Amino acid sequence: SIPDGLPDYLIDLEIENIKNNVPIIRKGGQRLLRFMLAYKNPGNILEIGTATGFSALYMLNFVKNTTKITTIESLEERADKASGNFVKYDKLKQIRLLRGDALEILPELAAGGDSYDFVFMDAAKGQYINFLPSVKKLLAPKGILVSDNLLQEGRLLDSRYTVVRRERTIHSRMREYIKAVLADEEMETMLLEAGDGMSVSFRK
Repeated sequence: SIPDGLPDYLIDLEIENIKNNVPIIRKGGQRLLRFMLAYKNPGNILEIGTATGFSALYMLNFVKNTTKITTIESLEERADKASGNFVKYDKLKQIRLLRGDALEILPELAAGGDSYDFVFMDAAKGQYINFLPSVKKLLAPKGILVSDNLLQEGRLLDSRYTVVRRERTIHSRMREYIKAVLADEEMETMLLEAGDGMSVSFRK
């Protein structure tokens, strides 16, 4: 296999997350993210869904040392873990962790006039559609939005009725999100099978 060139601490973190069933971005998704970061060379990144900090630290390896990353996590335990990881590995203090519900934090960031040239969405799947209006306000012109886990391990391609009942709401909301980004006239969007299904949108 092609070496991913990840520092040891990230490989360890990846293994630890997999062992503890903490969802993290898959290899194909990692490569896409790395490619988009190289292409965009962003100065300001927003991540929705920190988990234990793996993807924020992953992105940190592929951006300049002046790039700022703001990341949002609602689960206290995960935020604590991420915070510890950032103290250990974010030597230049480029990452800012915001604790709380992204549905409340995103409008506050937008109201404060924040703007990001790169947004990575990897949070509660059923909420993507609800995050979208604020994300659009926060996305700079020509800014890139990468959304992860769109296929939900292939289940999004299934008929709604083959999806177990408790997942139907997420399933239909995810379809709604994909429809919304594809139909949005202010954005250009492409759906990709990388990782667990991703979309890449840019603000025209």
